[in-house]
Amino acid sequence: MRGLEEARRLYERYGVDMIERLFPAYAGRIAVGLVGHGSECFGFDDELSRDHDFPEGFCLWIDDETDRAVGVELSRAYRSLPLKKAAERSALSESSRGVRRIRDFYERYTGCGGVPADAMQWLALPSHALAEATNGEVFRDDQGLFSSIRETLLHGMPEDVRLKKLAARVIAMAQAGQYNYPRCVRHGEYGAAMLAMAEFVTAACGAVYLLNRRHMPYYKWQLRGMEGLERLSELREALDFLLTAENDEQGRILKSAVAEDVCAAVVRELKAQHLTHGNWDYLEPHAFEIASHIETPALRAMHIMDGGA
Repeated sequence: MRGLEEARRLYERYGVDMIERLFPAYAGRIAVGLVGHGSECFGFDDELSRDHDFPEGFCLWIDDETDRAVGVELSRAYRSLPLKKAAERSALSESSRGVRRIRDFYERYTGCGGVPADAMQWLALPSHALAEATNGEVFRDDQGLFSSIRETLLHGMPEDVRLKKLAARVIAMAQAGQYNYPRCVRHGEYGAAMLAMAEFVTAACGAVYLLNRRHMPYYKWQLRGMEGLERLSELREALDFLLTAENDEQGRILKSAVAEDVCAAVVRELKAQHLTHGNWDYLEPHAFEIASHIETPALRAMHIMDGGA
């Protein structure tokens, strides 16, 4: 059973009764679900995922008023449920289960307890943080406060911010994959060539997610997460190849060709979204054309390669 399915089952088995029986006056003010850190929150978990940092349970999110009234009691009641603890193996692990104030949950990811205040705050937010703040499922949210912030983080990124991030990733693809990779190969610097190719793949993944208006997850799930995207999901296989194929002479030649194919596919999607109109093979001029659509002065004034995380 996947973690999301298990969390819903445990909520229905234990959580519903706990909330309705012990906190009936606040039942409509408690949002419940599973969102946050961990492969299970993305739906990427399997049996191997359970060897560490995989506790049973679900999340309960409450506003400040509810926290002052029953926060301690609600936390105590949740901890008394018959749920299995995780096998912890990382000093960095932090369970996303249990009771959290809504503003504390979102502050962990956005730094502001909710929705970013302006374009510059949006630009500074790492994609993986936004992905973790908006993954998973919300099982119940009668009040709607938690879900309203979630919806804005999911779909409310200003278009100028998306364009700034996209331009930076497209020019990074050009620099790393089209320019530096073949130059490193010609210099015989094959380790540096693979570092350049890894940079290219990371930038290409970022561009694909932005073209889908989706937040890109933590690096080990970037390729996996592409499988469900509406646009350019077929590039996942090519990007995987660039990282895993042989690095002999023929392999390096083939990798250059595959990288060019990836760039061509990205250009086609940029044209489909009316973000570029040129017929250049090299991605750099496409990046500047993307940036030309930005209207926010502070974003237009930034260096083309400065596009947040």
